[in-house]
Amino acid sequence: MAVASSILFLALFLALFVAAPALDSPQYTVVHSESDFEVRRYRPSAWMTSQQEDLSFTSATLKGFHRLFQFIQGANLNSSRIPMTAPVLTGIVPSTGPFCSSTFRVRFFLPPQFEKSPPVALPELSLAPEFWPERCIATRSFSGFAKDENIAVEAAKLAASLSKTLWSNATSKETISGVDSYSIAQYDSPFKIFSRHNEVWVPLAKCSAAKNCLPERVADDNTEERRTSS
Repeated sequence: MAVASSILFLALFLALFVAAPALDSPQYTVVHSESDFEVRRYRPSAWMTSQQEDLSFTSATLKGFHRLFQFIQGANLNSSRIPMTAPVLTGIVPSTGPFCSSTFRVRFFLPPQFEKSPPVALPELSLAPEFWPERCIATRSFSGFAKDENIAVEAAKLAASLSKTLWSNATSKETISGVDSYSIAQYDSPFKIFSRHNEVWVPLAKCSAAKNCLPERVADDNTEERRTSS
């Protein structure tokens, strides 16, 4: 019964994609683009987040969507109804063992009118706002449905692409508290079967948005070259 209820809430939640003519999304600038990935500089943004420990990406996402759906439909102290946005973003910190739970953070992007002062979610939903500063993110697009069987494969493909570029050492090799190893961005309703758009996001922890998302060592070399030539 609980599973059926969660699936129903998920369908209703993501069906809002269909009804909305144009969805707000986090704003970014593409600073580098190749056939299989992009490096983007994202502007500051605000998100509402549901965190849980789970063995499954699909299961954790269902639970997070259930809570976030209630929040945007008015389960907050202001009883505010919040427009749907895109993407729905699931951050992942993989477990250290085959039978251990991973950490999942399911995020809903808050539209501009709510980003400075988000409505406070009802306590029983266990949601929390997050405020992201400007940041650098590497992304890879993929089609079909995002699921347990393919998300890690797509993340590995992005890592392989980055390994051949200036950004080969720009991601953190160690787990950082509060930072996802990678995230899955889903842009479409579950009722859309063809031409689906998903993305893998990997934070470029060793890049500065102020330096156009260049890796630290490259940015420092460029600065030194300008000093020498001046």
